[in-house]
Amino acid sequence: MMTVNTPHIPVSATHEVKSTCCYCGVGCGVLIESDGSRIVGVRGDPDHPANLGKLCSKGSILHLTARPELQSLRALYPELRTDRSAGNKHSYHSRVRATWDQALEHAADRFADIIRMHGPDAVAFYVSGQLLTEDYFVFNKLAKGLIGTNNIDTNSRLCMSSAVAAYKQSLGADAPPCAYEDIDLADVVLIAGANPAVAHPILYRRLEAARAARPDMKVIVVDPRRTDSAREADLHLAIQPGTDVALFNGMLHLLLWEELTDADFINRHTEGFSAIKTLVRDATPRTIAEICGIAESDLVIAAQWFGRSNATLSLYCQGLNQSTSGTAKNTALINLHLATGQIGRPGAGPFSLTGQPNAMGGREVGGLANQLCAHRDLADPAHRAEVARLWGIEEVSARPGKTAVELFESLDQGSIKAVWIANTNPAQSMPDQNAVHRALRNAEFVVLQDAYLNTETAQFADVLLPATSWGEKEGTVTNSERRITRIRAAVNGPGETRADWEIAAEFARRLESRLRPGKPSLFPYQTAESVWNDHRAMTRGRDLDIGGLSYALLESKGPQQWPMPAGASRGLTRLYADGQFPTANGRARFIAKAYRPPAEKTDARYPIALTTGRLRDQWHSMSRTGSVPRAFGQVAEPEITMQSRDIARRGLTSGDLVEVQSRRGSIVLPLRASDEIASGQAYLPMHWGARFLGGMHSRGINTLTNPANDPDSGQPELKHTAVRIQAAQLPWRLVAFAFSGPGDPTKPESSPIPALALIDQLAVWMRGVPFASAVPIGRDREGVLIRLAAEQPPAQEWLGSMDTLLGLGYDGVARYDDLRLGVARRVDIRDGRLHGVRLSGPAKTLQGEAWLLECLLSERPVEAIRNHLLAPNAQPPEDLKPRSPIVCSCFDVDERRIRAALLTQPVDVPDQIALGSLESTLKCGTNCGSCRPRLKQLIAERLSPGTI
Repeated sequence: MMTVNTPHIPVSATHEVKSTCCYCGVGCGVLIESDGSRIVGVRGDPDHPANLGKLCSKGSILHLTARPELQSLRALYPELRTDRSAGNKHSYHSRVRATWDQALEHAADRFADIIRMHGPDAVAFYVSGQLLTEDYFVFNKLAKGLIGTNNIDTNSRLCMSSAVAAYKQSLGADAPPCAYEDIDLADVVLIAGANPAVAHPILYRRLEAARAARPDMKVIVVDPRRTDSAREADLHLAIQPGTDVALFNGMLHLLLWEELTDADFINRHTEGFSAIKTLVRDATPRTIAEICGIAESDLVIAAQWFGRSNATLSLYCQGLNQSTSGTAKNTALINLHLATGQIGRPGAGPFSLTGQPNAMGGREVGGLANQLCAHRDLADPAHRAEVARLWGIEEVSARPGKTAVELFESLDQGSIKAVWIANTNPAQSMPDQNAVHRALRNAEFVVLQDAYLNTETAQFADVLLPATSWGEKEGTVTNSERRITRIRAAVNGPGETRADWEIAAEFARRLESRLRPGKPSLFPYQTAESVWNDHRAMTRGRDLDIGGLSYALLESKGPQQWPMPAGASRGLTRLYADGQFPTANGRARFIAKAYRPPAEKTDARYPIALTTGRLRDQWHSMSRTGSVPRAFGQVAEPEITMQSRDIARRGLTSGDLVEVQSRRGSIVLPLRASDEIASGQAYLPMHWGARFLGGMHSRGINTLTNPANDPDSGQPELKHTAVRIQAAQLPWRLVAFAFSGPGDPTKPESSPIPALALIDQLAVWMRGVPFASAVPIGRDREGVLIRLAAEQPPAQEWLGSMDTLLGLGYDGVARYDDLRLGVARRVDIRDGRLHGVRLSGPAKTLQGEAWLLECLLSERPVEAIRNHLLAPNAQPPEDLKPRSPIVCSCFDVDERRIRAALLTQPVDVPDQIALGSLESTLKCGTNCGSCRPRLKQLIAERLSPGTI
C-alpha cells in the first residue's frame, strides 16, 4: 500500500504561500494566493532576489492555469491500458481507471521481467527540468543505484547540455560563475544566441534598468534574427545561422592583434593558450566577416568593446546550445573571457541562461545520462566508487547511458524495451517527430507520470500516473545563478495525484522487493526534506557543497546560492574570484575547436535555413499556457515567417498557406512576412504541437527538425533545419470560432468546457484534413478558433458532426448554403450577440472572418445585422475594425490602440516621453513589463507610413 506523505492543506481564509514560477530558469519568487482549496491569485515575491516582486506575462497569469474548471485536463487517477492490440495500443480510451496499488504493481512487474530477461539497460527513464530537485534525486538513484542502468536522461538535454559540457571542458565543473547582480555592474553585455526580452523577460527588465542608470553601457546581440533584444542593442551582429564559432574565433584574433588580452591572467590561471593562438591565426576579419555574413567594421567594434571593457558579461542560451557544434560555440565564447581575464569579478563572466525552472537542480543531482550526483563524472572510477559507497550498493555501472536522441533511437530499434517518462512531452518536443512517434509505438511498455492527460505523449502510455503540479508541490529548485529556493504547496493536489518523488520512491520500493529481496531499502524517504538531506550529504566536499543549507535556513533567510558549505554564513555570489578552477591543476583551459558548419546544409532542394525559437507568452509544448486563451493574444495562431522579398520571389503572398518540407517530413501552415528575418531564412516558434497544429501528416513543428547532435553534449540541432517552402494546393477552406458552452441553448444542462478541452475533442477533425489549426480565444469568456484546409470539401455528415461539437448544429443557427459554389455559412446568435460562426468553401469566397471574430470577442450586439452576417461578401460596420495583435496581455491592449494613441502625440516628442504617455493612458507596460520592447518598437515606427 502506498504511503501518502503530501501535507494536507486545510481550507481556511485566503492566505499566501511562497513558491517559484514554474517556467524559465530565472527562478522568480511568487506568492500564491489561495483559500486552502483552490489557487485564486499570484504576485511576484518582493523579497526574492531573483525578481524583487516582478513577474513576466507568463508568470502573471499562473493562477489562471490552476482554475478549477481545468481539472478536466488533469490526470486525476492512475490508468492502465487493458488492450495492447494494434488498434488500441495508442488510444486514450483503451486505458481504464486503476488503483495506485494496481498501477505500481503492474509497472514493477513489467520492469522487473524486462530487467531479468534483457538486463538493466533494457529500461530507461526520460525526465524533466520541470521536476523539483527532490524528484530528480529519487529518479537518478532509482536508475543508477537500484536498477544499475545509466539510461536516465532529461529534456534538459535539449536545452542545456552543451552549456554543461562547455563549462566542464573550459572551467572544470558545470557551474555558472556569475550572478544576476553582474547585469547591474557590467560595462559591456554580449547576448549570444538568446532573446531575453522574450525568453527571460525579468532579467531583461534588469538590463533595461541598468542601461537607464548607466547610459555608457554597451549591449551587443549576436542573432540571425532581428529580435526584440537585437532591435534595442547598440550593435546587432546578424550572423548566418550556426557561424558562432567563427565569429568568436574572429573576435579572439582581433583581441590578440590589438593586444587586448590579459597576459598575466593567461599565464597564471590558464592552459592551452598556444593552441588557440594557432587556431585563430587565420581567422582574419575579412575571412570571418564573409563566413558570418556581417560587416568587418562591426566585427572589429564587437572585439574592441569586449576587450577594452572593465567588465564584460556574456549572456547566452539555446542559439549556442542547440547545435551539432553547441559545445564548441560555448567554449569559443568562454575563450574570450579567459583571454581577457573577464571572469571571477563583478560584472564579468560567461553566464549561461538556463532554459527550465530546475534544469540546474537536475544537473546538481546527476540527472543526465553521463553524470553522477554532485558533479561527479560517470567515467571516473573513483567517482563511481564514491557514489556506490554513499548509496550503499556494490557498484555504479560504467556503461554510458543513452542521451535523449539515443534513448528514443534505442526504443525504436528495440534494445530499450520500456521507458518511464516523467513530466515531459517528447511526442511534441523531440526532433524528428515521425521517428519519436514510431519509437513510442514500438516500445513494449511506456509509463507516463504527468499532471496532464491530454499531451501528445499521453496516447502512448500503457500506465498513466497522476502527478501534482505547480502550487501543489513541496521541495526546492535552483535557478540560473545557482540560487536554491524552498517552495511550499499552496493547495492539495486534485483527485489522487501524488508528488513526483513519492511516486518514484514507492515504485522503487516495489521494484526492490523483486530485484533485491530482503535487503534494506535504498528509498526510506517519508518527506521531501528527507530526500533533500540525502542530496545535501552527497555534495559535501564537492564544488557545489551545500552542507550549510537546510530547509529551515532557506525558510528563515530566504534563497541561497551554492556553494554554501557548513559554517558559511551565506552562499558564494560569483565563482573563481581567486583564479582557481576545479581542474586537476587549478587552471582553466582554452579549448581550440575550429568552425564547422551546421550538420544540414541548404541546397537547391532545401534552400531555406529554418530557425526555431520562443513566443513571449507561451511555454514549451503549452500543456499549461495553452489552457489560458489570453496567452494567445500576442501571437494567436501558428505561422512561419520569412522576408517579404523571399516570399515574392516564390510567387507567394503574406497570408498564404504553404507546405514546409524538410528531409524528415512536412507541415502546412500560414506564411507571414517579417522584417526580423534575413534573406534565405525562415522562422518558426517551437511551441506548436499536434494539439494546435494538426493535419494528416503533421506532428507539429518538430516534424521538421534535425536529430543530429553534438558529439560532446548529445544536444540535437533544433536551431537549424534545411527546408523548402511552396504553396499548399488546398483550395477548400474552413474557419470556425465559437464560445464554449451549451451546444443547444434550449438544453442549458450542457455546461461550458475549457477551450483546450474542446480543442482535444476536435482532434479527430484536425487529423482528417491536410491542414488544421485550433487555438483558444477570448478573455473573460473562452472559445476556440479552428482553421481547416483540404483539396476538396469533406462530406456534409463530417461537417455536421463538427458543427455539433462547436455548438453550431442546433435548429436556431442561421444558415446560408450555395451548393453550386460549395459555400456555407453558419451564424449562431444568442441573446443578440454572436456565439459562434462557421465559414467554409473555396478560399476566395471566405470573406469577413476577421470582423466577425471581433464581433464575437467584443460581444457587441448584432441582432440588427443578423441577415447581413450571412452574406458571403458582407462588409464590417463602419465603427468596427478587426482586432490587431495584443501587445500588452495584462491590460488587453492591442497594436491598433497603441498606434492610434501615438498619433495624438506631437511628432517631435522624445521616445521616453512617448512611452510614459502610453503607460499613463493605456496602462500598457506598467505591470509585468514584457510588452515594453514592442512598445518601444512601435514608438520608433510612429513616423513611418502605415495603417492603424
